[in-house]
Amino acid sequence: MIVRASEQRCETRTAMRGGKGEIALQHLVDGTKTYGKTRMMARLTFPAGASIGKHPHLEEAEAYIILSGEATVTENDVSYKLTAGDAAFTGNGDTHSIENTGDGELVILAIIFN
Repeated sequence: MIVRASEQRCETRTAMRGGKGEIALQHLVDGTKTYGKTRMMARLTFPAGASIGKHPHLEEAEAYIILSGEATVTENDVSYKLTAGDAAFTGNGDTHSIENTGDGELVILAIIFN
């Protein structure tokens, strides 16, 4: 399956999961086309200071891959600095949040697995 950029749905979410600011989402592949394997596969762009608030993943898991910028990811109340090329994986009821703690944009690939 090929999904052209022109076919990908884009949206902006404000205060995502109780976080700060607006985050732009580019849905790369619709979850209904991944044979039930993913709920979301998207490129997220955070302006400086924007965040996704703390939330759990029950009966699913999420991977963040940092494409550019600098983030603080908090997993189960422990914070980590991540930069381009770093990844985080959260599931099994664990909680996480992510915040752009750099001066420029933060861009990540986020995949939620069923």
